[in-house]
Amino acid sequence: MRNEELTCGHFVNPFTDIGFKIIFGQPASKELLITLLNELLAGEHQIENLTFLDKENRSDNLDDAGIIYDLYCLTATGEYIIVEMQNRFHSNFLDRTLFYMCRAIGRQVENIREKRKKERELRTEEPAQEEEDDFMLREEKADYYGARYRLSTVYGIFLMNFREPGLDAKFRTDTVIADRESGKTVNPHFRQIYLQFPYFTKELNECETLYEKLIYTLKNMQHWNRMPDALKEQVFNRLEELAAVANLSMEDRIAYDKALDRYRVSRIVEEDARRAGWEQGLEEGMEKGMEKGMEKGKNEEKRSIARNLKALGLTTEQIQAATGLSAREIDKL
Repeated sequence: MRNEELTCGHFVNPFTDIGFKIIFGQPASKELLITLLNELLAGEHQIENLTFLDKENRSDNLDDAGIIYDLYCLTATGEYIIVEMQNRFHSNFLDRTLFYMCRAIGRQVENIREKRKKERELRTEEPAQEEEDDFMLREEKADYYGARYRLSTVYGIFLMNFREPGLDAKFRTDTVIADRESGKTVNPHFRQIYLQFPYFTKELNECETLYEKLIYTLKNMQHWNRMPDALKEQVFNRLEELAAVANLSMEDRIAYDKALDRYRVSRIVEEDARRAGWEQGLEEGMEKGMEKGMEKGKNEEKRSIARNLKALGLTTEQIQAATGLSAREIDKL
Protein backbone atom coordinates (compact mmCIF):
# COMPACT_ATOMS: atom_id res chain seq x y z
CA MET A 1 0.00 0.00 0.00
CA ARG A 2 1.30 3.44 -0.88
CA ASN A 3 2.03 5.79 2.01
CA GLU A 4 -0.13 8.55 0.53
CA GLU A 5 -3.19 6.36 1.03
CA LEU A 6 -2.79 6.97 4.76
CA THR A 7 -2.69 10.75 4.41
CA CYS A 8 -5.69 13.04 4.16
CA GLY A 9 -5.58 15.07 0.94
CA HIS A 10 -7.33 18.27 0.04
CA PHE A 11 -10.12 16.35 -1.75
CA VAL A 12 -12.49 13.65 -0.54
CA ASN A 13 -11.76 10.07 -1.49
CA PRO A 14 -14.43 8.99 -4.02
CA PHE A 15 -13.88 5.33 -3.09
CA THR A 16 -15.45 5.90 0.31
CA ASP A 17 -19.23 5.64 0.38
CA ILE A 18 -19.70 9.16 1.75
CA GLY A 19 -17.07 10.66 -0.53
CA PHE A 20 -18.74 9.19 -3.61
CA LYS A 21 -22.14 10.57 -2.60
CA ILE A 22 -20.69 14.00 -1.82
CA ILE A 23 -19.26 14.22 -5.33
CA PHE A 24 -22.16 12.71 -7.29
CA GLY A 25 -25.16 12.09 -5.06
CA GLN A 26 -26.45 15.49 -4.01
CA PRO A 27 -28.61 17.98 -5.93
CA ALA A 28 -25.69 20.39 -6.27
CA SER A 29 -23.65 17.73 -8.09
CA LYS A 30 -26.33 16.73 -10.61
CA GLU A 31 -24.63 18.44 -13.55
CA LEU A 32 -21.34 16.74 -12.70
CA LEU A 33 -23.06 13.34 -12.63
CA ILE A 34 -24.75 14.06 -15.97
CA THR A 35 -21.36 14.91 -17.47
CA LEU A 36 -19.81 11.66 -16.24
CA LEU A 37 -22.75 9.56 -17.46
CA ASN A 38 -22.78 11.23 -20.87
CA GLU A 39 -19.07 10.54 -21.26
CA LEU A 40 -19.66 6.90 -20.35
CA LEU A 41 -22.60 6.64 -22.78
CA ALA A 42 -21.11 8.75 -25.57
CA GLY A 43 -22.53 7.76 -28.95
CA GLU A 44 -25.24 5.71 -27.28
CA HIS A 45 -27.39 8.06 -25.24
CA GLN A 46 -27.40 11.75 -24.30
CA ILE A 47 -28.84 12.76 -20.93
CA GLU A 48 -30.28 16.26 -20.73
CA ASN A 49 -31.61 16.08 -17.18
CA LEU A 50 -32.28 13.59 -14.40
CA THR A 51 -33.83 13.33 -10.97
CA PHE A 52 -32.57 11.41 -7.96
CA LEU A 53 -34.94 8.67 -6.84
CA ASP A 54 -35.25 7.05 -3.43
CA LYS A 55 -32.12 4.90 -3.28
CA GLU A 56 -33.64 2.35 -0.89
CA ASN A 57 -36.07 -0.21 -2.26
CA ARG A 58 -38.05 -1.57 0.67
CA SER A 59 -40.58 -3.51 -1.39
CA ASP A 60 -38.36 -6.55 -1.70
CA ASN A 61 -35.88 -8.02 0.74
CA LEU A 62 -33.04 -10.48 0.45
CA ASP A 63 -32.48 -12.16 3.84
CA ASP A 64 -34.58 -9.34 5.34
CA ALA A 65 -32.11 -6.72 4.07
CA GLY A 66 -33.42 -3.91 1.88
CA ILE A 67 -31.84 -3.18 -1.48
CA ILE A 68 -29.95 0.11 -1.24
CA TYR A 69 -28.41 1.65 -4.36
CA ASP A 70 -25.60 4.20 -4.07
CA LEU A 71 -27.36 6.33 -6.69
CA TYR A 72 -30.68 5.69 -8.39
CA CYS A 73 -31.76 8.17 -11.06
CA LEU A 74 -34.46 8.72 -13.65
CA THR A 75 -33.59 10.68 -16.80
CA ALA A 76 -35.92 13.21 -18.41
CA THR A 77 -36.54 10.72 -21.23
CA GLY A 78 -37.49 7.85 -18.91
CA GLU A 79 -34.32 5.77 -18.49
CA TYR A 80 -33.36 4.45 -15.06
CA ILE A 81 -29.72 4.56 -14.00
CA ILE A 82 -28.15 2.69 -11.09
CA VAL A 83 -24.67 3.88 -10.09
CA GLU A 84 -22.74 1.73 -7.63
CA MET A 85 -19.28 2.29 -6.17
CA GLN A 86 -17.67 -0.82 -4.67
CA ASN A 87 -14.38 -0.37 -2.87
CA ARG A 88 -13.55 -3.96 -1.91
CA PHE A 89 -13.89 -7.32 -3.60
CA HIS A 90 -16.58 -9.61 -2.30
CA SER A 91 -17.83 -12.95 -3.56
CA ASN A 92 -20.74 -13.02 -6.01
CA PHE A 93 -20.38 -9.33 -6.84
CA LEU A 94 -21.52 -9.92 -10.43
CA ASP A 95 -24.59 -11.78 -9.17
CA ARG A 96 -25.37 -8.85 -6.91
CA THR A 97 -25.23 -6.40 -9.83
CA LEU A 98 -27.53 -8.68 -11.84
CA PHE A 99 -29.97 -8.84 -8.93
CA TYR A 100 -30.01 -5.04 -8.65
CA MET A 101 -30.68 -4.67 -12.38
CA CYS A 102 -33.48 -7.23 -12.40
CA ARG A 103 -35.08 -5.67 -9.35
CA ALA A 104 -35.10 -2.24 -10.99
CA ILE A 105 -36.66 -3.71 -14.13
CA GLY A 106 -39.29 -5.61 -12.13
CA ARG A 107 -40.24 -2.46 -10.27
CA GLN A 108 -41.33 -0.84 -13.54
CA VAL A 109 -44.14 -3.34 -14.00
CA GLU A 110 -45.10 -3.02 -10.33
CA ASN A 111 -45.23 0.78 -10.66
CA ILE A 112 -47.56 0.51 -13.67
CA ARG A 113 -49.81 -1.81 -11.68
CA GLU A 114 -49.86 0.54 -8.70
CA LYS A 115 -50.61 3.53 -10.93
CA ARG A 116 -53.58 1.81 -12.57
CA LYS A 117 -54.89 0.75 -9.18
CA LYS A 118 -54.85 4.37 -7.96
CA GLU A 119 -56.50 5.53 -11.17
CA ARG A 120 -59.33 3.04 -10.64
CA GLU A 121 -59.78 4.23 -7.05
CA LEU A 122 -60.10 7.84 -8.28
CA ARG A 123 -62.75 6.99 -10.88
CA THR A 124 -65.63 7.47 -8.44
CA GLU A 125 -68.18 8.17 -11.16
CA GLU A 126 -67.58 4.86 -12.94
CA PRO A 127 -68.96 1.52 -11.74
CA ALA A 128 -66.98 0.17 -8.81
CA GLN A 129 -66.81 -3.26 -10.45
CA GLU A 130 -64.72 -2.05 -13.39
CA GLU A 131 -61.40 -3.84 -13.38
CA GLU A 132 -58.61 -4.46 -15.84
CA ASP A 133 -60.81 -6.75 -17.94
CA ASP A 134 -63.20 -3.82 -18.55
CA PHE A 135 -60.26 -1.65 -19.52
CA MET A 136 -59.03 -4.33 -21.91
CA LEU A 137 -62.35 -4.29 -23.77
CA ARG A 138 -61.63 -0.73 -24.80
CA GLU A 139 -58.34 -1.75 -26.42
CA GLU A 140 -57.06 -4.47 -28.67
CA LYS A 141 -56.32 -7.32 -26.28
CA ALA A 142 -52.96 -8.17 -27.86
CA ASP A 143 -51.87 -4.53 -27.77
CA TYR A 144 -52.88 -4.16 -24.13
CA TYR A 145 -51.09 -7.34 -23.12
CA GLY A 146 -47.91 -6.22 -24.85
CA ALA A 147 -48.12 -2.68 -23.48
CA ARG A 148 -48.00 -3.84 -19.87
CA TYR A 149 -44.49 -5.22 -20.54
CA ARG A 150 -43.11 -2.14 -22.29
CA LEU A 151 -39.91 -1.31 -20.44
CA SER A 152 -37.67 1.68 -20.04
CA THR A 153 -33.94 1.08 -20.34
CA VAL A 154 -32.09 0.37 -17.11
CA TYR A 155 -28.40 1.27 -17.03
CA GLY A 156 -26.11 -0.16 -14.37
CA ILE A 157 -22.82 1.72 -13.89
CA PHE A 158 -20.47 -0.09 -11.50
CA LEU A 159 -17.26 1.62 -10.37
CA MET A 160 -14.92 -0.93 -8.79
CA ASN A 161 -11.76 -0.26 -6.83
CA PHE A 162 -10.65 -3.89 -7.24
CA ARG A 163 -10.07 -6.55 -9.88
CA GLU A 164 -13.07 -8.83 -10.45
CA PRO A 165 -12.00 -12.41 -11.41
CA GLY A 166 -15.23 -12.89 -13.37
CA LEU A 167 -14.36 -10.07 -15.79
CA ASP A 168 -11.57 -9.70 -18.33
CA ALA A 169 -8.39 -8.03 -17.09
CA LYS A 170 -9.21 -4.60 -18.49
CA PHE A 171 -10.61 -1.29 -17.25
CA ARG A 172 -14.01 -1.22 -18.95
CA THR A 173 -16.41 -4.08 -19.66
CA ASP A 174 -19.74 -3.39 -21.43
CA THR A 175 -22.49 -6.00 -21.31
CA VAL A 176 -25.77 -6.26 -23.22
CA ILE A 177 -28.32 -8.98 -23.93
CA ALA A 178 -27.07 -10.20 -27.29
CA ASP A 179 -27.14 -13.17 -29.65
CA ARG A 180 -24.23 -15.42 -28.75
CA GLU A 181 -23.29 -16.18 -32.34
CA SER A 182 -23.74 -12.85 -34.11
CA GLY A 183 -23.22 -10.49 -31.18
CA LYS A 184 -26.31 -8.52 -32.22
CA THR A 185 -28.15 -6.85 -29.33
CA VAL A 186 -31.46 -8.62 -28.73
CA ASN A 187 -32.90 -6.32 -26.07
CA PRO A 188 -31.55 -2.76 -25.64
CA HIS A 189 -33.19 -2.16 -22.26
CA PHE A 190 -30.64 -4.04 -20.12
CA ARG A 191 -27.25 -2.34 -20.06
CA GLN A 192 -24.28 -2.73 -17.70
CA ILE A 193 -20.91 -1.00 -17.59
CA TYR A 194 -18.17 -2.26 -15.25
CA LEU A 195 -15.16 -0.02 -14.54
CA GLN A 196 -12.21 -1.76 -12.81
CA PHE A 197 -10.06 1.17 -11.65
CA PRO A 198 -6.87 -0.85 -10.92
CA TYR A 199 -6.61 -1.47 -14.68
CA PHE A 200 -6.70 2.23 -15.56
CA THR A 201 -2.98 3.04 -15.74
CA LYS A 202 -2.80 6.14 -17.92
CA GLU A 203 -0.98 9.21 -16.70
CA LEU A 204 -2.57 12.63 -17.06
CA ASN A 205 -0.47 13.58 -20.10
CA GLU A 206 -1.75 10.41 -21.80
CA CYS A 207 -5.43 11.26 -21.25
CA GLU A 208 -6.80 12.72 -24.47
CA THR A 209 -10.55 12.86 -23.87
CA LEU A 210 -12.72 14.35 -21.14
CA TYR A 211 -13.82 10.81 -20.30
CA GLU A 212 -10.22 9.69 -19.65
CA LYS A 213 -9.47 12.83 -17.63
CA LEU A 214 -12.53 12.26 -15.44
CA ILE A 215 -11.51 8.66 -14.74
CA TYR A 216 -7.93 9.70 -14.03
CA THR A 217 -9.17 12.38 -11.62
CA LEU A 218 -11.48 10.01 -9.73
CA LYS A 219 -8.66 7.52 -9.32
CA ASN A 220 -6.05 10.01 -8.09
CA MET A 221 -7.74 13.08 -6.61
CA GLN A 222 -7.65 11.90 -2.98
CA HIS A 223 -3.84 12.34 -3.09
CA TRP A 224 -3.84 15.89 -4.47
CA ASN A 225 -3.55 19.22 -2.70
CA ARG A 226 -4.83 21.09 -5.76
CA MET A 227 -6.32 20.33 -9.16
CA PRO A 228 -3.59 19.93 -11.84
CA ASP A 229 -3.18 22.82 -14.30
CA ALA A 230 -3.85 20.42 -17.19
CA LEU A 231 -7.47 20.03 -16.03
CA LYS A 232 -8.88 23.29 -17.30
CA GLU A 233 -12.41 22.25 -18.31
CA GLN A 234 -15.23 23.81 -16.32
CA VAL A 235 -16.32 20.41 -15.03
CA PHE A 236 -13.11 20.13 -13.00
CA ASN A 237 -13.67 23.52 -11.41
CA ARG A 238 -17.04 22.23 -10.22
CA LEU A 239 -15.49 18.96 -9.07
CA GLU A 240 -12.82 20.88 -7.16
CA GLU A 241 -15.50 22.93 -5.42
CA LEU A 242 -17.68 19.94 -4.47
CA ALA A 243 -14.88 17.60 -3.42
CA ALA A 244 -12.80 19.99 -1.31
CA VAL A 245 -12.74 18.69 2.24
CA ALA A 246 -12.66 22.27 3.50
CA ASN A 247 -16.03 22.95 1.87
CA LEU A 248 -17.88 20.14 3.63
CA SER A 249 -20.57 20.87 6.15
CA MET A 250 -19.86 19.82 9.72
CA GLU A 251 -22.29 16.90 9.35
CA ASP A 252 -20.69 15.71 6.10
CA ARG A 253 -17.19 16.14 7.54
CA ILE A 254 -17.96 13.94 10.54
CA ALA A 255 -19.56 11.27 8.30
CA TYR A 256 -16.67 11.47 5.83
CA ASP A 257 -14.00 11.12 8.53
CA LYS A 258 -15.71 7.96 9.77
CA ALA A 259 -15.98 6.59 6.24
CA LEU A 260 -12.32 7.39 5.59
CA ASP A 261 -11.29 5.52 8.73
CA ARG A 262 -13.26 2.47 7.55
CA TYR A 263 -11.63 2.74 4.13
CA ARG A 264 -8.12 2.91 5.60
CA VAL A 265 -8.74 -0.05 7.89
CA SER A 266 -10.05 -2.14 4.98
CA ARG A 267 -6.97 -1.29 2.90
CA ILE A 268 -4.63 -2.21 5.77
CA VAL A 269 -6.46 -5.52 6.28
CA GLU A 270 -6.18 -6.30 2.56
CA GLU A 271 -2.49 -5.39 2.51
CA ASP A 272 -1.80 -7.56 5.56
CA ALA A 273 -3.68 -10.45 3.93
CA ARG A 274 -1.65 -10.09 0.73
CA ARG A 275 1.61 -9.91 2.68
CA ALA A 276 0.69 -12.96 4.76
CA GLY A 277 -0.18 -14.85 1.60
CA TRP A 278 3.11 -13.83 -0.02
CA GLU A 279 5.15 -14.86 3.01
CA GLN A 280 3.32 -18.17 3.25
CA GLY A 281 3.90 -18.79 -0.44
CA LEU A 282 7.60 -17.94 -0.07
CA GLU A 283 7.96 -20.25 2.91
CA GLU A 284 6.19 -23.08 1.12
CA GLY A 285 8.34 -22.48 -1.96
CA MET A 286 11.53 -22.64 0.09
CA GLU A 287 10.41 -25.87 1.74
CA LYS A 288 9.60 -27.42 -1.60
CA GLY A 289 12.93 -26.23 -3.00
CA MET A 290 14.85 -27.73 -0.11
CA GLU A 291 12.98 -31.00 -0.42
CA LYS A 292 13.69 -31.10 -4.14
CA GLY A 293 17.38 -30.29 -3.55
CA MET A 294 17.73 -32.96 -0.89
CA GLU A 295 16.07 -35.52 -3.13
CA LYS A 296 18.38 -34.59 -5.98
CA GLY A 297 21.41 -34.94 -3.66
CA LYS A 298 20.30 -38.38 -2.51
CA ASN A 299 19.88 -39.57 -6.09
CA GLU A 300 23.33 -38.25 -7.04
CA GLU A 301 24.82 -40.09 -4.02
CA LYS A 302 23.12 -43.33 -5.10
CA ARG A 303 24.55 -42.99 -8.61
CA SER A 304 28.03 -42.36 -7.24
CA ILE A 305 27.84 -45.51 -5.10
CA ALA A 306 26.51 -47.48 -8.06
CA ARG A 307 29.46 -46.38 -10.21
CA ASN A 308 31.94 -47.60 -7.58
CA LEU A 309 30.14 -50.95 -7.17
CA LYS A 310 30.01 -51.34 -10.92
CA ALA A 311 33.78 -50.72 -11.11
CA LEU A 312 34.30 -53.47 -8.54
CA GLY A 313 32.52 -55.91 -10.83
CA LEU A 314 29.22 -56.38 -8.94
CA THR A 315 26.22 -57.49 -10.94
CA THR A 316 23.33 -55.21 -11.84
CA GLU A 317 21.05 -57.11 -9.46
CA GLN A 318 23.50 -56.62 -6.60
CA ILE A 319 23.83 -52.89 -7.32
CA GLN A 320 20.03 -52.57 -7.50
CA ALA A 321 19.72 -54.18 -4.08
CA ALA A 322 22.34 -51.85 -2.62
CA THR A 323 21.18 -48.54 -4.12
CA GLY A 324 17.57 -48.95 -5.13
CA LEU A 325 18.30 -47.67 -8.65
CA SER A 326 16.62 -49.29 -11.62
CA ALA A 327 18.51 -51.55 -14.01
CA ARG A 328 18.08 -48.93 -16.75
CA GLU A 329 19.66 -46.21 -14.58
CA ILE A 330 22.56 -48.51 -13.70
CA ASP A 331 23.20 -49.43 -17.35
CA LYS A 332 23.53 -45.70 -18.20
CA LEU A 333 26.34 -45.21 -15.66
